Amino acid sequence: MNTKTDAPPAADDGSAPQPPAKKPRLALFIATAGGLGYFPKAPGTLGSLAGLVVAAAPFWLTLALIAIYTRAGGEGFGFLVRDGEIFDPVLVVQILITILIAALGVWSANRASEFWHIKDPQRVVIDEVSGQHLTLLLGCGVPLWWKPQQIPFQFGGWPIGLISARSALNWKYLLVGFLLFRLFDIWKPFPARQAESLPGGWGIMADDWIAGIYAAIGLWLARAAGL
Repeated sequence: MNTKTDAPPAADDGSAPQPPAKKPRLALFIATAGGLGYFPKAPGTLGSLAGLVVAAAPFWLTLALIAIYTRAGGEGFGFLVRDGEIFDPVLVVQILITILIAALGVWSANRASEFWHIKDPQRVVIDEVSGQHLTLLLGCGVPLWWKPQQIPFQFGGWPIGLISARSALNWKYLLVGFLLFRLFDIWKPFPARQAESLPGGWGIMADDWIAGIYAAIGLWLARAAGL
C-alpha cells in the first residue's frame, strides 16, 4: 500500500539522503481542487461536486457583471447577432472552461504524481472536476434537434446555471449528471481503464474524460426521454 506524504521518501539504501524536492504548491493546489483532495473520505465525490459548481458558476458571474454594468449606466448588454445568427457567449465560456481545466489538470496532476511518487494519487481530484464538467457540457449542451430550443427565462424563475443561452441546468440535470458520472468513473468501462496506462497526467485525466463522455450520453438520452 502506498503511503501518501507531502514530500518524497528518503533513500533507504545506505546512500546519503536526497534533499527534498521543492513543493509545487500551485500545482498541488490545482490538482487537489483547492484542497478538496486532502479530505480523508470521498475526495473524488467532492471533486465531482466541485465540477457541478464550476458548471453553474459562469451564469451567476455573468449576472454579477450585468448588474455592475447596469449600475454603471450601460445598456444593451446581451447576445451579439452576427449575420442573423445568435452568438452564444455562455457556451463559448463553458467550452473555454473545459479546455482550461483539462490543460491545467494534465499539468498539475503530472506534477503532483511526480512529487508524491504515486502513479494516480487519491488526493488528485482535478480529474473528477474536469470529467463532471464535461458531462454537463456535452449532456446538456448538445441540443435535441427534434425539439425547439427555448430561452430558459421564458418559463419564469431562475435556473441553477446555463450551459448555453438555451440550455439551462436544473436540479434534475445536475443530479442525474452527477450520479451517472460517479457510476462510470468507478466502473471505468472500456476504454477508461485502459486510458489509465497513459503517461503522467494524461493517464490521470483521460479515464475521467471517457467516464464523462459515457455519462454525457446517458444524460442526453434522459433529456431526450423527457427529463
